[in-house]
Amino acid sequence: MSDDKPRASRTTDAFFGRRKGKTLRPKQAAALDRARRGRLIDLSEPAPADLRDLFSVPVEAVRLEIGFGGGERLHYESGRFAQIGFIGVEPFVNGFAKMAMALDAEDRPNLRLYDDDATWLLDWLPDDSLAGIDLLYPDPWPKKRHWKRRFVNDANLDRFARVLKPGGVFRFASDIDTYVNWTLQHCRRHDAFEWRADGPQHWRTPYDGWPGTRYEAKAIREGRPPAYLAFERI
Repeated sequence: MSDDKPRASRTTDAFFGRRKGKTLRPKQAAALDRARRGRLIDLSEPAPADLRDLFSVPVEAVRLEIGFGGGERLHYESGRFAQIGFIGVEPFVNGFAKMAMALDAEDRPNLRLYDDDATWLLDWLPDDSLAGIDLLYPDPWPKKRHWKRRFVNDANLDRFARVLKPGGVFRFASDIDTYVNWTLQHCRRHDAFEWRADGPQHWRTPYDGWPGTRYEAKAIREGRPPAYLAFERI
């Protein structure tokens, strides 16, 4: 991860959030180094015309997860769907290191990683190259003066629309009502996305095969039921 790249304007689509936590243990640092050397996507190289060529094994389609946290769900999902190529983005070093440890324990040749601003990766990807994008429990920035920092905004929805194939799906999960409403408003007014919910059970029911997350379990215990939104690229 380089610090000498020009940063996006703080008023538009810059990355907000922590990049480092506690000092990594030697075993974590070694796993992190291996993951970066073997899986990190290099944006200084041109993107392949067919994004499936990023992977060392044949894959049928490619999905992106932005902000995978500690990586438990993405590691599970990439094992469950070995025929799909997955790209995971996580700038927080300690979360990335947790994923690296999981990959040392159980390899996922259909998984590539990126450890910096997701908007840079989105701008690098070819048009119509993704079957899906997941943004699951992102930082809600609950104070109104910070809402402009939320990842869901018009500029990023334009990015999603460019890289998603027609029929591809943007999935958004959150337990924060204001962010759920914010995302609904932004996506429903965007002419590239359609929300195909047919009733409350649609957004109250977890996605098919959903394993849950530690954060989600905590939110439910504290009385904040999640919403599971899905928007189709039309």
